[in-house]
Amino acid sequence: MAKLCIIGAGSTVFTKHIVTDLLLLDGFKDLEIALVDIDPERLELTAKVLGALAQQLGARPKLTTHAERRDGLPGSDFVLTAIQVGGYKPATVIDFEIPEKYGLRQTIADTLGIGGVMRALRTIPVLLDIAADVAELCPQATWLQYVNPMVMNMMAIAARYPELKAVGLCHSVQGTAAMLARDLGEKFEDIDFECAGINHMAFYTRFAKKANGGGGEDLYPRLREVAQQILANERTSTRTEEPMDHGKKLPEKVRYEMLMRLGYFVTESSEHFSEYVPWFIKSHQPGLLEEFGIPLNEYIDRCEYATTKWQNIAKRMDDEQLPAERSDEYASHIAHAVIGGPPAVFNGNVSNRDLLIPNLPADACVEVPCDVDAKGIRPRRVEALPAHLAALMRTNLNVQELTVKAVLEGNREHVYHAAMLDPHTAAELSLGQIWKMVDELLEAHGEYIPANLRA
Repeated sequence: MAKLCIIGAGSTVFTKHIVTDLLLLDGFKDLEIALVDIDPERLELTAKVLGALAQQLGARPKLTTHAERRDGLPGSDFVLTAIQVGGYKPATVIDFEIPEKYGLRQTIADTLGIGGVMRALRTIPVLLDIAADVAELCPQATWLQYVNPMVMNMMAIAARYPELKAVGLCHSVQGTAAMLARDLGEKFEDIDFECAGINHMAFYTRFAKKANGGGGEDLYPRLREVAQQILANERTSTRTEEPMDHGKKLPEKVRYEMLMRLGYFVTESSEHFSEYVPWFIKSHQPGLLEEFGIPLNEYIDRCEYATTKWQNIAKRMDDEQLPAERSDEYASHIAHAVIGGPPAVFNGNVSNRDLLIPNLPADACVEVPCDVDAKGIRPRRVEALPAHLAALMRTNLNVQELTVKAVLEGNREHVYHAAMLDPHTAAELSLGQIWKMVDELLEAHGEYIPANLRA
């Protein structure tokens, strides 16, 4: 019997997606699942949801709940992390409200920008503690790491625990590829693509229609036609919000604009990407927000929606059957392949120590195609990226590297340096404003920030 330990299992909706995917596979009908969370109410609801789900699917998993992860980790074949250090309140709210006082507006704030930096300072120490426990209690486990900011978190794990079988997972590569297929009126299963870069800033270096024997139609010319129509407001993208559809159909004008400027399509959504660069969110050009449909404070709205959705699940548990369709997450395909199921290919976030992308730094975390089977996960080496794409990624990697160094070396100065070099922050604030904002944020987050960075 395989064992999965989910740390952060109180993320009920996400946990349900992952476990549904697994229980629908014959190899995991009797999976042992250790659920770990510091919130007893959320943990109890997750266990109740999964119990009902298992009965509905005719599965027989062994479910256990734990307040301490060291009680759930021993014997695990797979570890999955889905934590949010500091939670929506107070931490995420602080990440938005304090920068806004200085005129710095954000959309998601979980990957880059000052919000991403602060989230990394809170999260990396906790993930390193988890890594130490995994190394001690289940060193052979495959660690499926879903927590943002992905690049910074995985860089820190690789630096301190390079021996662990850790891979960072995100749904943006497959989710965007499916969106582009819909925009083109094609079936996703007919699409052939290659995608590489860094998490939330990877690009499709090939996007084509499959053909027997290879050499399928290059779909980029048609995507440029779609871009022209969307940018002229003649049509909208077909993207829906996954995993949180909270009633908004967000436009994709930022990403289609970048396609026209860069020649390649980027993986992460327009609301994410707009805050990784200095061109779209500008206090002195507020018309850009309307022109490109950029939703400020979007992550705050999503958190509020997630809370409502969680509450609704609790209310409906006894009256309705739970949805039980497979998601587009990679976790179940990876786990199934590892235990001897069909080999799989996925895009994973791993160390670039072997120069998987030769024109990005060796200590970076890169998102590249990976093969997985019973022998484990093997990232693929890809060709050097187009020079302008690699250059754009390095503007983000500068911030990510300095933030990781701040935590690993206990160097508070690097927090300021990371904020100084962040493209969006630097485009909006003076050096004096950046320094004051960082000081205020570090103080406001209090004990969630490592002590040597608060001094």
